[in-house]
Amino acid sequence: MRRRKAVIALGLAATTVMTAMTGCTSGVSDGKVHLKMVESLTNPSRTAVLKKLIADFEKKNPKIKVDLISPPTDQADQKIQQMLQSGSGVDTLEVRDITAGPWGTNGWLYDMSKDLKGWSGWKDLTDNAVKYSKDDKGRTYYIPYGFYGLSLFYRSDLIKEAGFKQPPASWDELLNQASKIQNPSKRSYGYAFRGGANANSNAVAVIEAYVADKIDRENGFKLTNGKTIFSAPEALDAMKTYLKLFKKASPPSSVAWGYPEMVEGFSNGSTAFLLQDPEVIATVRQSKSIKESQWTTAPLLAGPSGKAVQPVASAGWGIAAKSKHKAEAIKLIEFLSQGDASTTFTKENSLVPILKGAGEDSFYRTGPWASYVTMTENPDTYLTVVQPRDASWWTEWVQKSDAEVQKMLLGKMTPEELLAGWDAYWTKKWKSQT
Repeated sequence: MRRRKAVIALGLAATTVMTAMTGCTSGVSDGKVHLKMVESLTNPSRTAVLKKLIADFEKKNPKIKVDLISPPTDQADQKIQQMLQSGSGVDTLEVRDITAGPWGTNGWLYDMSKDLKGWSGWKDLTDNAVKYSKDDKGRTYYIPYGFYGLSLFYRSDLIKEAGFKQPPASWDELLNQASKIQNPSKRSYGYAFRGGANANSNAVAVIEAYVADKIDRENGFKLTNGKTIFSAPEALDAMKTYLKLFKKASPPSSVAWGYPEMVEGFSNGSTAFLLQDPEVIATVRQSKSIKESQWTTAPLLAGPSGKAVQPVASAGWGIAAKSKHKAEAIKLIEFLSQGDASTTFTKENSLVPILKGAGEDSFYRTGPWASYVTMTENPDTYLTVVQPRDASWWTEWVQKSDAEVQKMLLGKMTPEELLAGWDAYWTKKWKSQT
């Protein structure tokens, strides 16, 4: 969920953001409290939805004005961090599970737990929404606005042409079907592989599926015996399968594919399978290359035990620790986390909802969304786990593991070497905490 931020050099965008920031903090004399709100996963349609919801909030709260800042997606987290470090320019901000840890550790996020202790909205949230709104110390750095969960996007027409009656249910079946569909001479490829930015996420997904019977549900990087998932024999089987998927059933250029490229590879009709979050549903529906009748989604792929592991990713709205308008920011977050505002945001952005009863909505029970309902209704087959994304070293891990996945794909590192390194890395990090 989002999972695709590159740290790049400062440029014109930085000037734009800082100009917007200073513009929000000077010359305000309308008698209203001005909240500076910054989003991270920016795109035009999403920003339009947010502005509509903000307008509704302002009607209900005429003494509050919300100034929305929307940095370019690839630079947004860096810009938010600059604002947090400077201590000005932001009140409400988008916080993700991968930024909550480091930002919270640095003291940049406000703990909302006391403010929300008696909030009536808690009763309407799903168990997952309540769970993910608190860290392991009971602090509330953000209220999730929705969840990102993986499913398999697939071309129903192509698997039928290849002689298959059903989409793959396991990683082995995916390898088989994708290999049969692969035909480079016709520019037709099996799988939209992720070898570039955030490549680690899909590599870990296949490992978790292979160790499903041994995994620690509260820490998806651990086995129930306390060792890392990367130390398990099944992890090596997983990586060998994954490497075959790249070599036999993926475009060679996918060695460098990140989120935009893999989604484009499926949307433009060149690949038959894509492992991605539900937000991609809206993107693929806009495709001019494939019709909606040609594709849909299937539940997450299982390992040898027949079980799949869903690494739940979340993001939501939080408050800067140095905000001078925390009470007003709390009001905004409560508004966005309830009723029509929450429902509108999750539907328009193709997110797994945070409100109870949403699964009964026909919107979520038909078409590409049906696979998510299937997974929710079969928790013993589709296991949800918490990954240690709040670790203060998570960014370091992503950079290290992405580079090493690519080395493996290029033949510069063996699966055995990759897993041994990952096992040693996490073992050392966890020992340093004790």
